[in-house]
Amino acid sequence: MTRPFAQSHLSQLAELLSWMDQEPQRKTLAPEARTPEGLWWEVLAGEGEKAWVWLENGRVEGFVSLVEFWDGAALEGPLVRGGDGQRLLEHAVKKARAEGYPTLYAFPERSNLEVCRLLERAGFSPEHITYFYAMPRRDLSYPVPEGFRVGLSEPCDAEVYRDLYARIEDGWSIRLHWTDEELRQHFIGSDVELFLAYWGEVPVGLAELELMDGEAEIAYIGVLPEFRGKGLGRALLGAAAARAFAEPQVEWLRVRAHDHEKSAQELYRRLGFEEQEAIVTYALEL
Repeated sequence: MTRPFAQSHLSQLAELLSWMDQEPQRKTLAPEARTPEGLWWEVLAGEGEKAWVWLENGRVEGFVSLVEFWDGAALEGPLVRGGDGQRLLEHAVKKARAEGYPTLYAFPERSNLEVCRLLERAGFSPEHITYFYAMPRRDLSYPVPEGFRVGLSEPCDAEVYRDLYARIEDGWSIRLHWTDEELRQHFIGSDVELFLAYWGEVPVGLAELELMDGEAEIAYIGVLPEFRGKGLGRALLGAAAARAFAEPQVEWLRVRAHDHEKSAQELYRRLGFEEQEAIVTYALEL
């Protein structure tokens, strides 16, 4: 049976999430915390009923929640071990409609066939697959092509960033809706850094680096179509990698590529990055 998530479910949810972590084919977007205390802050804190569990003989065997995302909401889950995943998912979709969200997203691992089938039976459509790669510390330096230069952009020029982001035209559109202040706030501090590539004084490419405990991620990299094929994207990657590995605590560098970015996928594999996961983006128009 489906019930609203309650404090009494915290320990069992922590155990269910640990079960999910044991096998890649169980993975889906889920809370990050793995302790009852952390899950209280992540799932229960705040107003409104946004998370539900499936109970079998009083035990938590399924979980789903709604979180704000892009122009609508996203599902954490559905995570199902032995319960009725379809009924749990239908309940979350009904609640999302009642909240007035225009679109509902879900992000299972590609090998999580059970959840992928659940989503498709509920009317979700696969939009694309994002591949995540990682490599340990390594020298990825690469010469900047003649006539170009690459360097840190401090502070972020919101107009330049938004213009490049729009013209690179590779399917990333979320930040086009960010205000100038939201973009500036995103790059304030030491955990997110922006590299720009210039042809003369004209910005023609960018790489966005996120620094975290023990690892770093190039969250976005792109070059204007008319400047591709010159090694500029490779130089941006090398500059961001050098900055990441200048931090002694960073042991891993992660990158990502959508399924249509074949050249980026080939480059990452050629450089020694290993695929870690492939996440399918599903969407349901409400």
